[in-house]
Amino acid sequence: MSMIFFACVVRVRDGLPLSASTDFHFNQDFLECRKRLKALSSILAQYPSRGTAKGRDLSIHFLSSGDIACMAICSSNYSTIMAFCFLEELQWEFAASYDTTSISLASRPYAFLEFDNVIQKVKCHFNSVSRSQMKANWEKIKEELKFRPPVQLKLEDTELMNGMTNGGHAGVHVEVVPTYRMQRVTPLGILSLVLNIMCGALNLIRGVHLAEYSFQEDHEGIGNVIAFFLPFLACVFQCYLYLFYSSARKVKTFVLFFSVCLCNIYLYGLRNLWQIAFHIGVASLSSYQILTRQLMEKQPDCGV
Repeated sequence: MSMIFFACVVRVRDGLPLSASTDFHFNQDFLECRKRLKALSSILAQYPSRGTAKGRDLSIHFLSSGDIACMAICSSNYSTIMAFCFLEELQWEFAASYDTTSISLASRPYAFLEFDNVIQKVKCHFNSVSRSQMKANWEKIKEELKFRPPVQLKLEDTELMNGMTNGGHAGVHVEVVPTYRMQRVTPLGILSLVLNIMCGALNLIRGVHLAEYSFQEDHEGIGNVIAFFLPFLACVFQCYLYLFYSSARKVKTFVLFFSVCLCNIYLYGLRNLWQIAFHIGVASLSSYQILTRQLMEKQPDCGV
């Protein structure tokens, strides 16, 4: 029977299982496949982002992205394209539920066991859906696999199993895993970037000029120099947070915003109220753009 039997999410760097489906199969071939999946999970960092370990009756598919990898045991006649559609769906769901900080700090197996409900739901959906019902995502994954096919392994490969149990290398090569995709940059977002760069440049120029004077004549002005350089760094990091995905974005955004506010208030006297209001206004706009730009929406055909 063509279907997905088991799925799990593991941490790439050490293979720590974070969550898994709780259904059980007592078939000896399945139990043996589970052992090999566990062994393979401990060395996923050595492999490209996509891979398939083929067996006679069962196959293991895995998809790594950032700190996590999604793995599945499917019947060998289950479509490889459909399997990677399933794994991509799990990846999106997990990334939307947990940030990289909590993943990195996880110290015990199955720290996110509650995610099992999502795994079960997605697994049931893919075991019942047909190719025609998810044509758009099918074509997308098909093109990706054609352009960058998954590494092919064999479950019965003795050399591979020795490499897994001994922590060695079994003819592997390393590939940079893809980053999370963000929504498109908006015109207002571009405006916030331009204004942020301008504010950063103003802070840097004023800070450099004041530093030259302070180090030569007024050593008490070091605090003002720091108050110019901190907002410059905050502007740089705000631009980074807007353009790229990062864990704990909300916390970082508020820290940067309050840093800009406090430094500009400290500089009252060197800046008038209009200048302070302008810098704080730009920081507010940038913070709002960072918080409203989220991970890219998933393909509608992948939904459950």
